[in-house]
Amino acid sequence: MSPTYIIGHRQPDTDSIASSVAYASLLNQIHSGTFIPARCGDLNAETDYALSIAGIEPPVLIENVEPSVGDIPFLYTQKAPMNIPAIDVALLMDEYDIRNIPIVDDENRFLGLVSEHGLARAYVSPHASLPLKVGPIKLEALARILQAEIVHAAHDEINGNASIVIDALHISLARLGPDDVAIIGDNEPSQIALVAEGICALIIAEGAHLGERVRESAKSMEVSLLKTTLDAFSVGRLLHLSGPVETIMATDAETIHKDDLLSTAAQIVSNSPYRTACVTDEDGHFIGMLSRNSFLEDVHKSVILVDHNEYTQAVEGIETAEIIEIIDHHRLGTIATLQPIRFRNEPVGSTSTIITMRYREEQVVPDKAIAIMLLAGILSDTLVLKMSTTTDRDREAVAYLSGIAGIEPEEFGSELINKGMNLDGVPIEELIVRDIKDFTLQDRTVSIAQIMTGSREFADSNIQIIQDSLTLYQMKYGYDISIVLVTDVIGQRSFLFAAGDHGLLTKLGYQNQPVIFEGVMSRKKDFFPSFGQRFRQVMQS
Repeated sequence: MSPTYIIGHRQPDTDSIASSVAYASLLNQIHSGTFIPARCGDLNAETDYALSIAGIEPPVLIENVEPSVGDIPFLYTQKAPMNIPAIDVALLMDEYDIRNIPIVDDENRFLGLVSEHGLARAYVSPHASLPLKVGPIKLEALARILQAEIVHAAHDEINGNASIVIDALHISLARLGPDDVAIIGDNEPSQIALVAEGICALIIAEGAHLGERVRESAKSMEVSLLKTTLDAFSVGRLLHLSGPVETIMATDAETIHKDDLLSTAAQIVSNSPYRTACVTDEDGHFIGMLSRNSFLEDVHKSVILVDHNEYTQAVEGIETAEIIEIIDHHRLGTIATLQPIRFRNEPVGSTSTIITMRYREEQVVPDKAIAIMLLAGILSDTLVLKMSTTTDRDREAVAYLSGIAGIEPEEFGSELINKGMNLDGVPIEELIVRDIKDFTLQDRTVSIAQIMTGSREFADSNIQIIQDSLTLYQMKYGYDISIVLVTDVIGQRSFLFAAGDHGLLTKLGYQNQPVIFEGVMSRKKDFFPSFGQRFRQVMQS
């Protein structure tokens, strides 16, 4: 059964990843089939942190859900080893009723392709004057192909020219050497003469009589002796294809990989002179073969969408996929399906809350790792239950999950937010210019920067270095005043640091830093209007 991928939106956040991981775990417990958590973008620092705390591997990265070669339910897996005679490949093609057969080495690496066309070209040579060749081939294999009895084995392998002795004996004797093979019928004097010439092998055709003198002569001259009921022409026809398969193998056959898009594979097969392509892995090992018949069945990837329901946010190729379910907490979008599906949309703070509800509805208790991920998804999307979109069901889910995870929600949420702010390892002098704006007030230049954090810890533990870095910045660029707002998202407050003219800072009330502004979250809406008014009053006094 093909897997179903559970996947969130592009640029996935913690809620999206948590929903994917947790819902896949639930469905794998309550349904038959395979459900795989997936993502269609890179993980952010916050989500990486949540996964590491939970001890869960990141979901598989899928950048496109168009059907791929790996989604095809049937591949032709017939193949032949490289050391097989060409005639045996023809027999395999007849047995499997296929027009092409891949050739592999001893480690199953794809080498080339034998096609009906290649066999026909090898059998019907345009050069009539070319000699009939045998091998190289093991004597036992040659006997099998010719349905022959080995009367005397003087050689392990046969490799030379062959001649059907139907003309004057002296002509045949003149063109045969010690590596060559003669084919003859019921003519004992000629049989003895050919053996006496010291050829490699003598093939007695049409079940002709084989006398004792010929047998003894073959032993003394170390000539291999075979006897078959086939006529001389049939023997020659089979000998023509007794050579190694490499002699007729095409090496220009197209290869594709299981991750290649089906549309690309169909075009390759259509343009191939063999009307086929061989599927290999990254190391060139043979997996199977495609033909035009492989594309007759309608193939789709099955997906469940979480934390979104709009085409613009969905993974590439979503229009070709079979969407079987959507779970979301946003407004209704534009995705349409060809048949009815399960669609769950709840006005809650995160999709992870809905997934938690699904666990409880199915009476399945999530394990600790899944509980941590779901908790992270809710705390991230609701800013630790501080967002206006937070509902009682979000709070109830957090209480339920934190009990399973053994984690204090506010502390964990603060850690998540800090990781999401990406403050670790970043120099303070870089942080104070990462988000900075310049203003001109009363002909004075003012810079106001903002650093978002998940708690007040950052401001409390970096007071001196923030003040020193801000002073250097203000002096270097000549601002009258430079300000940094360190905003505690969880505590919903900002800590103000300022550098500049000491008298001006005293008049503004910034002499003792940091100055705490409760409820100030937005530099534009919460801080700048009141600061601008106060600054004008100070400058005009």
